Amino acid sequence: MRQLENIYRLGVKELFSLRRDVVLLALIVWAFSLSIYTAATGMPQDLRNGSIAIVDEDRSQLSTRIRQAFLPPFFQTPELISFAEIDPAMGAGQYTFVLVIPDRFQADILAGRRPAVQVNIDATAMMQAGIGDRYIRNILAQETTTFLGTDPDEAASPVRLTVRYAFNPNLTSAWFTSLMQLVQQITMLSMVLSGAALIREREHGTIEHLLVMPLTPFEIMMAKIWANGLVILVATGLSLVLVVELSLQVPIAGSRTLFLAGTVLYLFFSTALGIFLATLARSMPQFGLLFMLVALPMILLSGGNTPIESQPEYLQTIMQAVPTTHFVSFSQAILYRGAGLDIVWPDFALVAGIGGLFFALSAARFRKSITVMRS
Repeated sequence: MRQLENIYRLGVKELFSLRRDVVLLALIVWAFSLSIYTAATGMPQDLRNGSIAIVDEDRSQLSTRIRQAFLPPFFQTPELISFAEIDPAMGAGQYTFVLVIPDRFQADILAGRRPAVQVNIDATAMMQAGIGDRYIRNILAQETTTFLGTDPDEAASPVRLTVRYAFNPNLTSAWFTSLMQLVQQITMLSMVLSGAALIREREHGTIEHLLVMPLTPFEIMMAKIWANGLVILVATGLSLVLVVELSLQVPIAGSRTLFLAGTVLYLFFSTALGIFLATLARSMPQFGLLFMLVALPMILLSGGNTPIESQPEYLQTIMQAVPTTHFVSFSQAILYRGAGLDIVWPDFALVAGIGGLFFALSAARFRKSITVMRS
């Protein structure tokens, strides 16, 4: 009981120290609010308000139908321009897409010929260019087959393909980006807070006060872990409700409680990793360099940005030993697909097992560094 009381009181001291650190508090607020909101809305991965112009040399009923098929929110209202205006307008960045409908387009379609339609795309906007190309192809095929009175689903193939998008029917990029940004902020901020707490003690000279007290290295480390982990957990819960669900209108399919329980398990690893890096660094700038060296590859390769199956096999094998990979896995399963504990328990067990081993390693390293300072 004495040890638990020491851990509790030291943790409260950590919370008071954090309350006085305006910079870190501002970083936490920004990371779990504006950072998530801007990542979800400022860098969309779907087509929105694509600027398009049309050179209509046919002026037929079919070409008019095609013009009218380009609608918001995917495209802006198309502007009619002449063929000579294409290069100057695209050179000036006025349009991302320019569609050229040739003369006698409708007549050639009715005669069974396949007239060529030119699509000019500004590929400097790479993501919009790729998505917009597919949208334009689909619109042309659908409007042409509808005009001819055929079924657009059966015109190109004898097989009728029915596509159903599960878990994100509108393919809204903000649904994916916001939640994965939240998961990334949990990893980064938990490492930064726990590591900065130890370095702050060292820079302010208060670590010497702790060393002369009847405290064990385990108690000092556990206090920093539970205090900073609690801050991250509360920030995560508030961000999930206020930013993701209310502001961005992202539906959460699964249990928030189950996700937060998994987050608690993961925080033992990430906060211990932050303390481990802080024992290697002698100052905050050195800690920042170590953080970038460790955290960024760990986050980028965890499967939160791209599927882990698309990585080389040796990287997939290595990343299975990193709890961040399993944290991303069960977060996606719970928040997107509504998975329960019966599905995600293997990832929970791996996070707890691997995280526990690294926690023991960090505790040993922390105990060694404290022993050196005492001597």
